Amino acid sequence: MSARYVLVASISIGLLGVNNEGAYAQDAPGAAQALPSVTVTDTRPGVKRGRDQTATRRVHATPTVPVYPTTPLAGGDIATDKAPATSNTVDASQIAQTGSLSITDSLVKFVPGIIVNEVAGNPFQPDIQFRGFVASPVSGTPQGLAVYQNGVRINEAFGDTVNWDLIPTAAIQSVTLVTNNPAFGLNALGGAIDVKMKDGFTYHGAEIDLMGGSNGRVQSSAQWGQQYGDYSVYGALEGVHDDGFRNFSASNIRRFYGDIGYRNDQAEFHMNIGAAANDFGAAATVPAELLQQFWGATYTTPQTSSNKVEYLNLTGKVEVSPTWTVDGVAHVRIFDQHTQDGNPTGAQPCDDPTLLCFGDSSTPANGLNGAQLANPFDPSAVLGENDRTSTYTKTFGFSVQATNTDQLFGHDNHFVIGTSYDYSSSHFLASAELGTIQSNYVLAGSNIFLGDSGSPVSDGPVDLRSTNQYTGVYALDTFDVTNRFAITGGGRFNVANINLQDQLGTALNGSDTYTRFNPIIGGTLKITSGLTAYAGYSEANRAPTPLELGCADPANPCIIASFLVSDPPLKQVVSHTVEAGFRGTDEISLGTINWKLGAYRADNSDDILDIPSTVLQGFGYFQNVGSTRRQGIEAEFSLKSNKLQFNASYTFVDARFLNAVQLGSNSPFADANGNIQVMPGDKIPAVPRNRLKAGIDYAFTDQFRAGGDVLYVGSQYFVGDESNQFPQLPSYTVVNLHASYQVTKNVQIYARANNVLNNLYASYGTFFDTGALPNFANGGASFSDPRSLSPAQPRAFYTGMKVTF
Repeated sequence: MSARYVLVASISIGLLGVNNEGAYAQDAPGAAQALPSVTVTDTRPGVKRGRDQTATRRVHATPTVPVYPTTPLAGGDIATDKAPATSNTVDASQIAQTGSLSITDSLVKFVPGIIVNEVAGNPFQPDIQFRGFVASPVSGTPQGLAVYQNGVRINEAFGDTVNWDLIPTAAIQSVTLVTNNPAFGLNALGGAIDVKMKDGFTYHGAEIDLMGGSNGRVQSSAQWGQQYGDYSVYGALEGVHDDGFRNFSASNIRRFYGDIGYRNDQAEFHMNIGAAANDFGAAATVPAELLQQFWGATYTTPQTSSNKVEYLNLTGKVEVSPTWTVDGVAHVRIFDQHTQDGNPTGAQPCDDPTLLCFGDSSTPANGLNGAQLANPFDPSAVLGENDRTSTYTKTFGFSVQATNTDQLFGHDNHFVIGTSYDYSSSHFLASAELGTIQSNYVLAGSNIFLGDSGSPVSDGPVDLRSTNQYTGVYALDTFDVTNRFAITGGGRFNVANINLQDQLGTALNGSDTYTRFNPIIGGTLKITSGLTAYAGYSEANRAPTPLELGCADPANPCIIASFLVSDPPLKQVVSHTVEAGFRGTDEISLGTINWKLGAYRADNSDDILDIPSTVLQGFGYFQNVGSTRRQGIEAEFSLKSNKLQFNASYTFVDARFLNAVQLGSNSPFADANGNIQVMPGDKIPAVPRNRLKAGIDYAFTDQFRAGGDVLYVGSQYFVGDESNQFPQLPSYTVVNLHASYQVTKNVQIYARANNVLNNLYASYGTFFDTGALPNFANGGASFSDPRSLSPAQPRAFYTGMKVTF
């Protein structure tokens, strides 16, 4: 029987060196760069093992050391060369290179095809988009990516949102984006993002990082990790204050992550905890005419968000036998969010000006007691409303997985079987306070709250409790037909049960259950030692969220993410993905070359979109819109050596509707009823077709490194222009520069310049009602340009210092 080795220590990939104590020498310019290596323990019969007698050795990793996470739990990982799909991993040194405490900055820089849409108008709350699928913190955004942290799904239960600000960036060991894999469960339509955190076994030492710069940015992070025999301890703290380049867009971030671990020759266990308390000004989109006056303008405010989270995870891995390993995780998570959103309102004076009406001049606007409201406002006042929401969610669950590496018919085989269960209980509240909008678009409250008002469009308080129960069972098998050809097959069965309980009546009550088996089949062929071909097919599904199920009736739209109404059921979204390509690696005199070239097609059936209401501006609903397609080409090249890192990628994304459908829209081309006609082949808005990235980092001396990166994103259609009749949002190019100097062995100073060309561009565009509010910047005249944009940050400079111990 061939010798078998069990992985018991961390993997050091890319430019992560290991110091004398085993600590990662992260981002140390000029330091000798170690080859990728792992520590392995020999578990062959006859080798005496124990705490002090373990037979260990340091070996150079082969090109197959990089792994593809086949499941959220690490025990299912296989060599990347055997994965019938593509993946990209960002490690801790690359995250450190960005100088940012936002994980999304690293993903945008290093992962081909990923871009951000700054819908919320805050750098810590962007939409991450990949292949036309989105993981967003904005409630009401149809989500298409699953996100896991240490094996726990962190898409929040009520709207499947992903709050990137809650992930402690300094504590991340790696982030991997995987595609074409149903084992990641619900929402993995376009793929899954797998975040692995540090612990005291993989990180030794201490580090303090301080940075400051443009727009009042001050940030700091501290981390410490240590191993004590079979035990380990790790902790990280982060804090950020940023005034923002737009009015009312300040951010305050406070995060903590900690881990206690134990391991021996057969098992490893961890308890990790985390907490965050973050506050944001979310400036959202703003009319183009206001941006022409001032790039930091806002349209209506307050627009604030407060996110809090606390979580506890228990993870374990046990070698049951030389060929069987069992992994498990149990978790508890509490999420608490409060938002304010100043908006135009449907409230207006009635024909009798002493009373208030809603939607027209005759339908009563009622108070919380059900009686029509008197009109206390000056006749010249511009009315608005402050829509407040709170979402409180408790989630607990577990996952268990078994991995077997016994040979099958004399061939290597990797078999994984597992199950997961998650239960979430959410309490959602919403209220609307009337007020007046001042000349700076700040809403002044009146302490007058709307009760149930309006017909067919209604506005008023919401008190809703919902429960989500998500259960999954999966199995995957990778079989080596030959030492060059491997096939993978399997699937996952998902059950999603969603219950709504209206606390103010019965209109929102409902119970929906969605089931689906999603298969996967694929194979890889190692053509040469450095060239592999792959191809695969898989399916995935997304169940409608409680938020979507509570707002799905075109005849009774709601303020999305604020007010819910009685609705018809929605169908679940199912994606069918096929992808194929080549990947290769080679060693040349300049360093290690890695490249990828692939193509994919993902067809969604019963896709869900948020549709603007044709009845009242600012309201909308969710609707199944038939089939959609996202297809494209991805090409990537990288070169790495001790002195040089270079990467370049190009991605083409073609996202389109496959069915004719009539949609409500704020488009200037909407008909008299507020509808547009979408035809098969029309492009899906907010999905740029072309994305080009390149980056370089070079060690000029042992102490000094410098480099830069460039991002080009092509034009895209405005959200609301599904019929593709309005001119597109222009393309944009962003250039960033960075440099660092190692003053001593333990002290490094660094600097960054973002958007050095000061390109004033918008990453997202939609339409708004030009008559809803006056253009105060133009003497109170009406707006004439229907475009509403998310402006990107202009030129910014940052400097910092990092001290390691």
